[in-house]
Amino acid sequence: MHIHRYEKWWLTFGISALIIFLGIVGFQAFFAGHTPPSAKAFVDPELVDKTTPFNKPGLRKVDGKDYDYELVVVASAFFFNPGEVEIPKGAKVKIIATTKDVVHGFEIAGTNINMMLEPGYRSEYVATFDKTGEYLLLCNEYCGSGHHMMKSIIKVVDK
Repeated sequence: MHIHRYEKWWLTFGISALIIFLGIVGFQAFFAGHTPPSAKAFVDPELVDKTTPFNKPGLRKVDGKDYDYELVVVASAFFFNPGEVEIPKGAKVKIIATTKDVVHGFEIAGTNINMMLEPGYRSEYVATFDKTGEYLLLCNEYCGSGHHMMKSIIKVVDK
């Protein structure tokens, strides 16, 4: 098979540009210390119910932080605990979540909040709820035969 001289030049240029681009991205990621966010905090999946803050799931007001409330959620076998939460409109909330059994998804429909909950890891997300209404919290990662029933309600209410 004969490859034309100009095709060889363009192939060489394209492959070289790809290698240089991947090298720069890899170099920057390595020296900036990029790691997956779930690698920051661990929790024993068998002791979730005895581990703070997961021993008391729900919403609580906090002082002296960059956010107003903490919402602690525990996922397990086809349900989220708590099943329903009321959040004041305009509140900045740090969502702290984990799971006791298998991988679960954590998505609040109508928002950009989407996390994956893995046994042994603590997932966190900070969000501000600016619109009143009911938001459906659902599992978007297949977790077994009762997956379709796994949901919770977040109500954003006026203060």
